[in-house]
This record gives sequence, C-alpha cells and structure tokens, in this order.
Amino acid sequence: MSGAPPVPKLEDVASRAGVSTATVSRFINNPDVVAAKTGERIRAAIDETGYIPNLVAGGLASSKSRLVAVLIPNLTNSIFNDTIEAMVEELSAGGITVMFGLTGTQEDQAEQMIRAAMSRRADAIISTGPINERIKALVRRSRMTFLQIWELPDDPVDIAVGFSHRDAGRDIARFLMARGYQRPHLVTANGSRARMRSEGFKEEWLAQGGATPSEGEVDIPSRFGHARRVFAEIKRLDVQPDVVVCGSDFLAQGLIVEAQTSGLRVPDDLAVLGFGNSSIAGEMRPTITTVDIDGRRIAREAIAAIQRRTRGGDGERRIDVGFRLIARESA
Repeated sequence: MSGAPPVPKLEDVASRAGVSTATVSRFINNPDVVAAKTGERIRAAIDETGYIPNLVAGGLASSKSRLVAVLIPNLTNSIFNDTIEAMVEELSAGGITVMFGLTGTQEDQAEQMIRAAMSRRADAIISTGPINERIKALVRRSRMTFLQIWELPDDPVDIAVGFSHRDAGRDIARFLMARGYQRPHLVTANGSRARMRSEGFKEEWLAQGGATPSEGEVDIPSRFGHARRVFAEIKRLDVQPDVVVCGSDFLAQGLIVEAQTSGLRVPDDLAVLGFGNSSIAGEMRPTITTVDIDGRRIAREAIAAIQRRTRGGDGERRIDVGFRLIARESA
C-alpha cells in the first residue's frame, strides 16, 4: 500500500495529548494509574492518530512476529471451516503461530479483534468478517498486510482472495432456468455476501424473462434449524415455488427434511439448491445440488500473498479463485 501516511508513533500520541511518552505508556498498560482527564486526552489522541500500541514484549530484534491472525464470524455451521482448517494447517507447518479470533457479525467486534492483532504486531491478518469504512482506514494507516477472503471487492482494503458472489448468483439463475424451473424462492442470510448472490440471481433471472422470485430472510449463519420456519413461510405463499435457493447447505438440508416430512418429493414436487458444498451435501439423500468453493485454494493463495509481501513484493490485489456449480439429486 504505497503512498500511505507514516505509521503513528507513541511520540505522536504524547504530543497531541500534551503529556510525556512515559505517561502514555502507563495509560496503555494500566489506565487506572493515570488521572481521568489525562486518560481522556490520551484516549482521544490514540483515536485521532490511529496509533496501535505494541504489546509484543522485549523489543525483539526481528521485526517479524511469525504470528498471523485468522478472523472468522462464527464456527457453528460455518461455510468457511474447510478454508480455515487448511490455512491453519499450512501456516502451522511453516512455523507460523495462528491467532484465531471470532468477530461475530458486528463491525465493532471485528474492529476490536483487528486492533488486538495489530497490537501484537501480527505479520498479517486474514479476515472473513465484516468491514466498514472505519476498519478500512485503520488497516490502511497501519500498513499491515490484510487479506479479505471469500469475497472479491472492486477495491480491497489491501489484498482480496475470493470470488464474485454476484456472478455466483447469476450462474445459479442460469442453471435453474436451463433446468426448466419457473418459480424460484430465495432464502437469503442477512449479510452482504449473501445479498450480492441474491441480487445477481434476480438480475439474471429477470434478464432471462423470468418472473420476480419470492424471497425470505434468515439470520447469519443460516443453519438447519431455520428450515422449519422457512418452510412454514413458503407454505403460506400464494404461489408455491418449484425450487428453493438456500444460502447454505445446512439450510438446504433442513428444508429437504421438512419437505419430505410434509409428504413432498424432492426434487419432483420441490427442488432445493444449497451453497458451499459441505460434506453433508454429497452424503445425504437426496444429495444436494450446490456451489463449490475451493477453500484449500483460497488458503494456498492467501499464504502465497503473505509470503510475497514478506519478501517485499506486492503482486495482485484481487485473486479470483472462481466457483463451481455441482448438479446433484436435489435440483
């Protein structure tokens, strides 16, 4: 990230707050030992300068911590698990310590985890969590290697390794149109990536002459347990869908169970399509038609990008790993 402003230093905070560097250090290590008003000035100066305290003890001779932070919104029914597992395996094999953090879906919590990684002077941060303008500014000021994975924004914060969710939605629409389905129902998780897939689907579906799809929404992460409510909502629709497009294989699995329990045949009476190609997608009956993302390739590309940056190179800022639609029994 050439052209970035200088990294803020302890002296910058002290100057802005009108105190000594020793006072700033005391505040960072133990805020209660500093007078309340002085602490408020120091805290404001830290926010204004973007200073990140260095919590690495001892002033190590090497500037490399051999620590990489891997941040993920959740673990339960996570479609990122294969990617994260491969990444941790390869980083650990290379002698890198992995700092693993759960950001949840809230931007404030994601920012807190990113600040924690910066404070420990991680060599890189790999994140699948939410990003806002404040986080972008924080990361760019720090000049730390930062990888967004599982997405491919037009203007990454630093480096992005992923795929176009909008294009994935378009491919799903083309696939279902070619299969002769006419009444899709979209079940979208309330997150930006799922919404991009939904928007891509609707754009392509309408462009191909299809009628406006019906829609429902679930919380992140979409999971098996959402299926009962979703299926009940579908049954109340005036026009019954002939295919349901789910934001995850776990939700697709739950909907198949609900449909079969109610006496419907899948895919004859109701087709179901998932996302993520989890192990359950190819193991249950009927097997689930889904979109496969090569999580291990994402892991390899992310690690290669970190290595290039460590050697002083830049390389591509957007690395597209693509996706693959797998046609199985459910649709």
